[in-house]
Amino acid sequence: MYICTTMNCRRQLERHFGTREGNALYRAVMEDCFNLSQTDVLLGKDTEISQSDKLRLKEITCLLLKNVPLQYILGYTNFCGHRFVVRRGCLIPRPETEWLVREILLIREGRSTSCPGNQTIDTVLDIGTGSGCIAISLALHGFRVTATDISAEALEIARQNADKLGADIDFVNENILHPQETCRCWDVIVSNPPYVMPREIEHMDHNVLDYEPHLALFAPADDPLLFYRHISQYALQHLNPEGWLLFEINHLLSDETANLVKKTGFRDVCIKNDIYEKGRFLVAHL
Repeated sequence: MYICTTMNCRRQLERHFGTREGNALYRAVMEDCFNLSQTDVLLGKDTEISQSDKLRLKEITCLLLKNVPLQYILGYTNFCGHRFVVRRGCLIPRPETEWLVREILLIREGRSTSCPGNQTIDTVLDIGTGSGCIAISLALHGFRVTATDISAEALEIARQNADKLGADIDFVNENILHPQETCRCWDVIVSNPPYVMPREIEHMDHNVLDYEPHLALFAPADDPLLFYRHISQYALQHLNPEGWLLFEINHLLSDETANLVKKTGFRDVCIKNDIYEKGRFLVAHL
């Protein structure tokens, strides 16, 4: 009965998500929930879980079959080597977004291909912080970070993560389309703003579309670069001399985004590819 139960859960996931993704989800559940490695699963140790764990596995499987993201089920995800609380109300951090953190560290160390020599950068503004993953990761590397978001719910999650990880962040509830007046300036402004176009919905997975906040996902259909334009203009006024602007972008609009940032007044604008060789990031120098 035990073996049958674990096998049934696995087969249900495979039928729903396909063999490859279903297996990956099953292994992730076993590792994150039951401390069983992929080797343990191959050795059949997943069939030896307790009665209470068996019931928990059934509950998790039922939620996954409803397309609830595993990260929301677990209540956390990993980013830059740290565990972040996530729940509905904030976007789930993606592994590719870690590139922004790494690039800022490389700029400071003078090892970025985007700039020559060491750069004196100390202060960072993260616009649309969500779970706080970028802001907190940078703060833990010694940067002085301000993080903003329009969503009070997302900011509460970000504050929880900052407290848990021991990061000192200045959080601000703000709409970047209508920012508060300030004389403050930063060395780096970084953002992963909403950039999905409504026409891309048909290609999106249900676990994203049905559960993650649309406020953090979608740009207006008639103005997909809305947030990039406003943030670039804001950055022009609130970056210190020789400051840096970094974006995660929609690869379908990489050229358009680069042209927009150049027209705003930035130089050394370059697009960087993600692991799939798609233009996913933009780096610009003031």
